[in-house]
Amino acid sequence: MEKKDLLTKGKAKELYRTSDDSKLIMDFTDDTSAFDGKKIEQLAGKGTVNNRFNNFIMKYLDSKGIACHLLDELSDRESLVLSLDMFPIECVVRNYAAGSICKRLGLEEGMKFENPIFEFFYKDDDLGDPMINDNHIVAFGWANREDIKILEGLTLEINKHLLELFDSADLILVDFKLEFGKNNNKIFLGDEFTPDGCRVWDKETKEKLDKDRFRLGLGDVVKSYQEIAYRIGINLNKP
Repeated sequence: MEKKDLLTKGKAKELYRTSDDSKLIMDFTDDTSAFDGKKIEQLAGKGTVNNRFNNFIMKYLDSKGIACHLLDELSDRESLVLSLDMFPIECVVRNYAAGSICKRLGLEEGMKFENPIFEFFYKDDDLGDPMINDNHIVAFGWANREDIKILEGLTLEINKHLLELFDSADLILVDFKLEFGKNNNKIFLGDEFTPDGCRVWDKETKEKLDKDRFRLGLGDVVKSYQEIAYRIGINLNKP
């Protein structure tokens, strides 16, 4: 598969066109950002950890019947993925109170929700990824009512599978965001699932092992990502 010109450059990965218009190469970089790009650093080895982390999660979800865009792992930092027409929407599920919901609603961090809370956000860094609802999505043509129902259902189903995986590793999956897209009118899980886009705490100590370590200046970000990977069964040392 020939890697061609750069299609998009994000905060932590790049997408390249290939010799097959239906496929893209996703390159995970060592770039790390927070607060909508206001804090940026490079963390050695992060791209490799996130690529292998994402591959593991996508394959795990595929085994559970979730259609994912991942096609193949090409190298330490690169994966081949299906080209999707992405929804400009982030699907967020919260199992515990943390982050923005605490600020919005005055909740104490760590409060466990009786049932997962699902939220939509409009994907736009310049606007701070504002929270939206079904009516906004339909009004602005970002998705139709049927798509919205599918996106919420898939997100909650994925949450169920991942809660089981992380719980078995003595980890708390606090919250996470997902992005979806369409190919031939079928919805696929796209983008990535890595510690960059979720919150994970140690079950016993409640130590933060995710990107909050970078946001809050807690240090050892890549080491913590590696710890999560190791505990859920990811081999980071494969050739």
